[in-house]
Amino acid sequence: MHTLSSSDITPPRMHQLLLGSIGPRPIAFASTVDDEGRPNLSPFSFFNVFGVNPTTLIFSPSRRGRNNTTKDTYENVKVVPEVVINVVTYEMVNQASLASTEFPGGVDEFEKAGFTKLASEKVKPFRVKESPVQLECKVRDVIETGQGGGAANLVICEVLLMHISKEVLAGDGLIDQEKIRLVGRMGRDWYCKAFGEGIFRVEKPLSSIGIGVDALPGHVRMSKILTGNDLGQLGNLPSLPSQQEIEDAANQTHLVAMLEKSNDKYHALHSLAKELIDRGEVYEALKVLLI
Repeated sequence: MHTLSSSDITPPRMHQLLLGSIGPRPIAFASTVDDEGRPNLSPFSFFNVFGVNPTTLIFSPSRRGRNNTTKDTYENVKVVPEVVINVVTYEMVNQASLASTEFPGGVDEFEKAGFTKLASEKVKPFRVKESPVQLECKVRDVIETGQGGGAANLVICEVLLMHISKEVLAGDGLIDQEKIRLVGRMGRDWYCKAFGEGIFRVEKPLSSIGIGVDALPGHVRMSKILTGNDLGQLGNLPSLPSQQEIEDAANQTHLVAMLEKSNDKYHALHSLAKELIDRGEVYEALKVLLI
């Protein structure tokens, strides 16, 4: 491991290392207005949702590292404590990136980046029509974490209204992750797609308590074929197979034939279990592993 102390490296270097390791990060496309009502639009990837009662979002228009100045978004929310957070999709990511340009104060990024303004219902800042989810928020607090270049300015927002395009909804009224086509921010110039082959399911261990990886035999835990993800799925099972289930699995014709031909039964059984796990047949895989 290459170990670094935050006190020994410069803030810009730390910034780049964090951006490369903490991700993908959601993007808050923040719309604000100044005290004269002039709009501003800028993306921020130091952002997430932190609760739903009240619904709380936090994003950070940090101080610039190169000259320790503050951003228009930060100045705006201090004089007009309202913001619209628009999500960023694959279809609009290049425009959103263009809006991050350091244009002079007062320049309308909606126009520069080619976005369409929509009047909000409860706050002064505009919504971005091209975004499928728009969150009208009031700013509850702004916390300055420091005065040096790169210091965070935490803008704590409460969602007042949530606008969702019907085009991204599934039949159950929730958002379809394939339809919304979100993107995430990574290090340097890199982004990632949060749809297609980039997403996968991991069942939450909420309905039952799993047996845990520690309940698996040592030869399973130390397998050279199974991965940590495989062990996690096995450990999420609610119970171990009974001895009768294991014997029934061992007596299956195809399994008997496979073992008769194999010179390395351990490898054969673990390889078969791996195939079963990859197909989603995790309980059947555990039976095989316990033969």
